[in-house]
Amino acid sequence: MPDHSDQTIHPVEAVVLKEWLGDGREIALLDVREHGQYGEAHLFFAVNVPFSRLEHEIARLVPRLSARIVVYDDGDGTAERAAVALKQMRYTEVYRLAGGAPAWRAAGFSLFAGVNVPSKTFGELAEHFFATPRIGARDLAARLAAKDDIIVLDGRPFTEYRKMNIPGATCCPNGELALRVRELVPSAETTIVVNCAGRTRSIIGAQTLINLGVPNPVLALENGTQGWYLDDLALEHGADRRHGIAPASTEIATLRERAQTLAGRTGVGIVDAATAQQWLADTQRTTFLCDVRTPEEFAEGSLPGAQHTPGGQLIQATDQYVGVQGARLILFDGEGVRAPVVASWLVQMGWEAVVLREGIGARVRAGSAVPPPPPEPATLPVADLAQALVRGRVQLVDIRASTTFRAGHIDKAWWSIRPRLDRLGLRAEDPVILVADEPGIASLVAATLREQGLREVRIHIGTPEAWRQAGLTVVATPDDPADSECIDFLFFVHDRHDGNKDAARQYLAWETNLISQVDRQERARFVFHANALKPGEQDHA
Repeated sequence: MPDHSDQTIHPVEAVVLKEWLGDGREIALLDVREHGQYGEAHLFFAVNVPFSRLEHEIARLVPRLSARIVVYDDGDGTAERAAVALKQMRYTEVYRLAGGAPAWRAAGFSLFAGVNVPSKTFGELAEHFFATPRIGARDLAARLAAKDDIIVLDGRPFTEYRKMNIPGATCCPNGELALRVRELVPSAETTIVVNCAGRTRSIIGAQTLINLGVPNPVLALENGTQGWYLDDLALEHGADRRHGIAPASTEIATLRERAQTLAGRTGVGIVDAATAQQWLADTQRTTFLCDVRTPEEFAEGSLPGAQHTPGGQLIQATDQYVGVQGARLILFDGEGVRAPVVASWLVQMGWEAVVLREGIGARVRAGSAVPPPPPEPATLPVADLAQALVRGRVQLVDIRASTTFRAGHIDKAWWSIRPRLDRLGLRAEDPVILVADEPGIASLVAATLREQGLREVRIHIGTPEAWRQAGLTVVATPDDPADSECIDFLFFVHDRHDGNKDAARQYLAWETNLISQVDRQERARFVFHANALKPGEQDHA
């Protein structure tokens, strides 16, 4: 292993990285490009940690300083800068992919568009393996119109559900289904349809209920709300139907037995608090402590150092919570129902996922040796900003999201983002004021500017409303920055929910085509268990 005591960043060739991804050792493969660049074409197992946010996100995603890390970019030097930043944070085994994503493609390996690609690929493969039953949008609409005994459960988080939903549907995120289904569907005769915006959560949600042995007929809504819209059916907006606070206490024992039986059939382990604490203290392995309960429950209190990973989203978007392939995941809840069910899927996705026996009552603490990000800086009030602009020679740089800048920014401000600050040609002798909406991210940009020789950098946190009240001119520039410069925004079928049927069709075609793009090594990560089905149904898988 190379000596990383200095700031030298050792390159790794694409063919070697491909071997590393299959060698069984832990590895954090980090795409440090901005989100829009990542979403257009990235490596299958890559986790997006944009350079603009690196120091603020890395401890959550890669909590162990000795983890093997490989960063990559477009071959433009951003990975080198990110790697140096990681070394300065005391990460010890940091490499960069030589030549970045272009070199990976040149070596004959695939790049993937979109986000949450491993999770979505897993969903498509799960549908094929389990032959998950489904219903089309028009058939569902006809049954709803006929007042059939049928209920639609929306498996997305409440915030997504409120944007658009199947008329009459009730929000019950996938991670809550095992705990809430009988509360929402008291009759075993009622047909249950699970939907999401596209495909993955519809499939996983429906198959979860089937695997649990729910006696009801269960179907996945084919292509979710997008399929509904493509069939010219009206969606509902702003609905507030959702599951209750907790199921009846008399049901918990039965639900727990059902969930733990499923977990046992798929090989999910159970660890006690003492073992969990040993794992979390282990400096040779990475362990994540995952609270799979609702946002409301997490807000009321959790185990120290635990990350909030709502169960359905942990399956749907694992890469947003876990940055280290091969890490251990310790899941917990408050009743012993949700964590085992979520774990039953994660083990089939190739994760070493276990359930914490004592749940929320465990005496367990997760920690990290990763240095915290710099403290949030003092900011410039809007009145002082206005006075500074009157005095002149102030260089105003807006570092909010590019689409936010387009919608409304202070006149004469420039838009930029951390990896491209050097393109502005700022004058070292004149002060810079950064316009931001996140002080922590602004502090990273300020530090980068000072490294580039800017002597006076101040930060202003504000809104268009406050600027107008202070007498500043606010302008909208729908085409500035140009699309090609909006590297933080993923244009990939971004308007599939906003009236663009072609975008919706493109997205669904992309999602269903994922399984034809993965190679043998990537596909081998997923190991499906026919045992996930209750006895008697396994012959149909």
